[in-house]
Parts: sequence; C-alpha cells; structure tokens
Amino acid sequence: MTSPTSRRSAEDDAEVIVVGAGPAGATAAAYLARAGLDVLVLEKSTFPREKVCGDGITPRGVKQLVDLGIDTREEAGWLHNRGLRVVGGGVTLELDWPDLADFPPYGLVRPRHDFDDLLARHAEKAGARIVQHTSVTGALRDDRTGRITGVEAKSGPERTPVTYHAPLVVACDGVSARLALSMGLDKRDDRPMGVAVRRYYDSPRTCDDYLESHLELWDRSHPDEPKLLPGYGWLFGMGDGTVNAGLGILSTSKAYGKTDYRALLRAWLDGTPEEWGFREENANGKVGGAALPMGFNRTPHYRDGLLLVGDAGGMVNPFNGEGIAYAMESARLAAECVVHARARPEGASREQALARYPAAVSEALGGYFRLGNVFSTLIGNPTVMRMATKHGLPRTTLMRFVLKLLANLHDSKGGDVADRVISATTRLTPSA
Repeated sequence: MTSPTSRRSAEDDAEVIVVGAGPAGATAAAYLARAGLDVLVLEKSTFPREKVCGDGITPRGVKQLVDLGIDTREEAGWLHNRGLRVVGGGVTLELDWPDLADFPPYGLVRPRHDFDDLLARHAEKAGARIVQHTSVTGALRDDRTGRITGVEAKSGPERTPVTYHAPLVVACDGVSARLALSMGLDKRDDRPMGVAVRRYYDSPRTCDDYLESHLELWDRSHPDEPKLLPGYGWLFGMGDGTVNAGLGILSTSKAYGKTDYRALLRAWLDGTPEEWGFREENANGKVGGAALPMGFNRTPHYRDGLLLVGDAGGMVNPFNGEGIAYAMESARLAAECVVHARARPEGASREQALARYPAAVSEALGGYFRLGNVFSTLIGNPTVMRMATKHGLPRTTLMRFVLKLLANLHDSKGGDVADRVISATTRLTPSA
C-alpha cells in the first residue's frame, strides 16, 4: 500500500528501495518511512536469521538505538554492561564506559538472531514494506544517463527472476556490495580489511558486567617461532548460559589470508582455563566467519541515484572492528538526505541534496577513520603491537584515553582533556 503522501511515479514500485534489512537497512527504512516516503526493503534471507558478529554494542551503538526509538532497558530483553575488560601482557584492566553528554554510560549485548529481527519489525511498524527471501543481483540502469532505476533480483526458493523500480536505491547489502559492483564501484585496496570468526559456548562466564577483550593473539602454528597477530580476541557473555567467543584479525598483518582463523580460535580458546568451558564438548553450532570492510573501503558513497550505507560503504571502525553503530549512523544520514531530496523538484536541486550524503558521512567519520587506517597499519608490525601491549596496558590513565579513542566515545563539545584532544585530532585529520 502506498503511503498517503507518496510521490512515486506510476511505473515505480516505491519511492525508495532499500537493499538489505540488517541494522543499516532497517534503520534507513524506519527513518524514511517515518518521514512519509514509500519504502520497499528487499532482504535475501528470512527472519529470524543468524549473522556472524560479536553481539556486543558499545554506547555509540546504544545512542543510535535510542535515537531510533528502540527500548534498550533490561526489561525489554537487553543485557547491559558497564565497560570493557582488557587482558594482555600479564595485565587485566577493567575500564568503565566514559561518563559523557553525547553517549549513554552503558553498552549492550543481544544476539544478532534476535537483534536484526527486532529492527526489521520496527521498520515495518514505521510503514516500510519488507520482502524477504529476495536476493538482489544487480542494478537496473537508464541506458542514456547510467542512473540507477531499480534492481534485478531472484525471489523465493525457486529463485524466480523479478525486477523492482524506484528512482533512488539505498545499498545496505553488506560486504558483498553486489549493487555497488554492478554500478562500477570497486573496493579500494588502500584501505584495511578484517576477518572475524566466532562461536557460542556453554559457559559459567555467561553473566558479566564487562565485555572482555584479549589483546594478545599468538599464531603458534610454528612452535619455534610464534607470531603475535594484529587483532584481538573477545569473550562476550550472552546472559543465557552461553558466551560469544571470537577473534578479529587485520589485513595489515603478513599472516592475513595465510592463517586458518578457525584453528587459531580453537588454539586460543584451548589456552583458556578449562573451567571457563571453551572446549569442543561445550560448543553450540559451528564456527562462523565474516569479512570486515573498514575505513571507507568503497567510495564514492553516492553516485547516480545509489547510496552506499554501512558495510556496503566500508564503514567498519578500523580501530576496533565495530560495525553496527556506524551502519545505523550512516543509515540515519542517508535517510535525511533522501528525505530532503524527495522534497525538491527533480533535477539539479535534488542531486545537490543527495550529494550532501557523502559529505555528511565524511564530516562525521572521515577524519576518525583516517586515523584508524593509520593505526591498523602501525599495529600490523608485530614489534609495535608487542610494545604497545607491554608498555600501554599498565598505565590506567593512558588506557582510559585509548578506550575513548578506539571506541570513538568522546564529547564533541566540551568534555575533559581527552575529549578535546580526540575531537581536535579527528577534526584536523584529512578525511579518509
């Protein structure tokens, strides 16, 4: 059903098509529908569905949920945490999330199996139409202008060919970025990539006030020459009797692409205390893996009617591998630009509003991601990684600053010295 305010053309199936109903797509769809636009969301899977993720959400992600209107209270099924426990170099440090004006003082844990479904249902309640089991394979383009006019897809278990038309398409199709590729937008090789693997285990550590991060990951495939890898392991208690145990590795390591990450996960967990339960007999399901596109590794974020949002635009934080917060943040920015564009007459004025999207994303995240790209290159050197772990962790004041930097948690105006330093540095750093 078309919304009462819909201005879509007779030949279009929607005013806006959103491809993918993950956190990016569901967020964009909710904001667009809330503004009165006729939104069609195409999702390749069916809800509920699994997604490889740490399942942890920092206060930056919590802010996006609150802005969207999601109830994040514990009574609504969310597991709260108070900060990050960092383990490495023989040191264990518990760092509370910073007390800030811009972000709430707590993080969350919720399995993606439930989380994504919740956001999709929220978008539907706002008025978005979601079509599941529909895999988008490429863009439909105007032969004369090259502008996107819709998408081609395969629908249902029979993979029946189907097409949908709209003047604007928001690509939230993740790291595969099929739409971007079909429009000639290739990934940038000068940006870092990551890979993450995770598995669930029955464990007595299921209830924890802190997300736990292990900064020393050793590749012991050659016992006489163990290698410290750039990345970290995590143990996130789910509160339901299980723990999400996983690790992430950066492409800046020489070991990237040459390491059996599933074997590395098993080897690392075999080195944890047996009473924690991270052994094969306590495992739930298989080891899952996923690529992490970081630091704006696909640009431009807008071209010819197509907007790239979240992982499709390489918006994973190079500092810590966090993606949900940035997927939702970029989705909100994209929705704002689309709403303003649709309120203008077709032509140059509308294009000007749409061109604001890459500028807005760059303004919000560009400098910070550029710093993250430099950081990922530095810790790709095992010597730098070893020195940082050895000399940084014992210094609590320094680590509180590092937590703010790595999690991108600082007040944009005012705040303490650390906030002002991070704000000034990211503002003065050229965009990624």
